[in-house]
Amino acid sequence: MDSGKYCASAKTLLYRAGRPDLASRIMHDMPAASPLRTALLAQIAGTLMAFSLIWLLRSFWSAPILQAAVLQGLCAAFVSWRLGTPRWWWLINLLFMPLIVLALALQIAPGWYLLAFVLTLMVFWRTDKSRVPLYLSNADTATAVARLLPDQACAFIDLGCGDGHLLQRLSNARPDCCFTGIEHAPLPWLLAKLRNAGKSNVSIHYGDFWQQDLGEFDVVYAFLSPTPMPQLAAKAEAEMVGGKLLISNSFPIPDRETEAVIELQDRRKTQLFFYKIG
Repeated sequence: MDSGKYCASAKTLLYRAGRPDLASRIMHDMPAASPLRTALLAQIAGTLMAFSLIWLLRSFWSAPILQAAVLQGLCAAFVSWRLGTPRWWWLINLLFMPLIVLALALQIAPGWYLLAFVLTLMVFWRTDKSRVPLYLSNADTATAVARLLPDQACAFIDLGCGDGHLLQRLSNARPDCCFTGIEHAPLPWLLAKLRNAGKSNVSIHYGDFWQQDLGEFDVVYAFLSPTPMPQLAAKAEAEMVGGKLLISNSFPIPDRETEAVIELQDRRKTQLFFYKIG
């Protein structure tokens, strides 16, 4: 039996047995489809839909190549939406084919495409695997987090620290605290290292924060995405004890009450979700 059908059947049986807790756990543990495979499916389906529409309308629409590419993008974005992908994938699927057509028309040397690909890879790395885009915490967020740190010296970690801007501001505000950042994308990691070079209370590490023991820290900060939040909550519960603090920027932990929610007066109306763990 297909694993997805098996999990769905198990979920139904557990609900009927009065165990929705186990049903929810099964669904959380199910492997999600790769965003790249989903995007490829959206592009293929969008192409088939666009060709079908062009063929149906062939009597009164000649479909110049750019217009055809825009139509394909609209169809691909529609499929992406129907597949339940995050909104940024709708935009990616919408623009992918039109941008290829425009780029080909510009007759740009192939080397520039390679350079753009390498730079994009260095910035975003395996976002398709981590499901965490590059989100950067702004100055207002740094100010709010600094005010809410414990009065006594503490150990703070930023999971996916990006370019290290948050850690730089926090270390300036609280020189008595120790700040750690982990980043898996090469270029943001390098920028974070350079930005915080010479700071004795900041350490920047390259790697996967899922391999880091969170029990070593008093405050854990994350600006991830909705997808990994249940996994992060489970990791924090397993490793953090003694009423330590987990702060999530913008993305709450599903089915868990917060200690506090702070809404900043910045352009994005950033929300910080606070959880006491252990």
